[in-house]
Amino acid sequence: MPKKITIRIDGELAPALEGTTILEAARDAGRRIPSLCHMEGLQDVGACRLCVVDLNGSGRLVPACTTPVQEGMTVVTNSPKLTAYRRMIVELLLAERNHVCSVCVSNGHCELQSLATQLGISSVRFRYRYPKLPVDLSQERYVIDHNRCILCSRCVRVCAEVEGAHVWDVMARGIHSRVIAEMASPWGEASTCTSCGKCVQACPTGAMAEKGRAVEEMVKRSSPVSGAASRKKGAVA
Repeated sequence: MPKKITIRIDGELAPALEGTTILEAARDAGRRIPSLCHMEGLQDVGACRLCVVDLNGSGRLVPACTTPVQEGMTVVTNSPKLTAYRRMIVELLLAERNHVCSVCVSNGHCELQSLATQLGISSVRFRYRYPKLPVDLSQERYVIDHNRCILCSRCVRVCAEVEGAHVWDVMARGIHSRVIAEMASPWGEASTCTSCGKCVQACPTGAMAEKGRAVEEMVKRSSPVSGAASRKKGAVA
């Protein structure tokens, strides 16, 4: 059985189990730490960096989703510095690709949009890149719009860890990174794809959607996917 330890979160003592992450301990203690790449039951990779917290008052920022708790650890999850940092990350995400909410199938149901609203972002201080990215319509049931992808890798992980198909991966680096099916093939030509739709439901934005959905109609059902991931993770453990 994991050893029970005590940490301090935002000045209050909180119980935690050894081996869990700061993010898990904070949520168990009722503290909400924003994140876009975390999904219950999937292996955390610290892709979005929105869950960074201040560790031991040192000013050192660490990702809560990949940092394990330690006895006596002191964590600050919310401060003016952290809020400013998170706002900057979301603004950079909005500026990096073409997130036009008014014509998005996930408008009103998008995690990136919701987080921007929660952080009070009404404008972006950075110059928009307006990249010319493709929309892959080759799959019979689903579509992937790279203009709305935030590279959280949830689709990659749910496909590999839950479905076991390993269809998706991320190619290139930096602003040129892109989610690809198999060896950069059109999604419809991916022989390993089972058309299960788990990647679509795991996607936090309108980057992956079901065909036939109009603006605001794509409501993701991530709970069954994360539930299946948690059960599979528990069975392996």
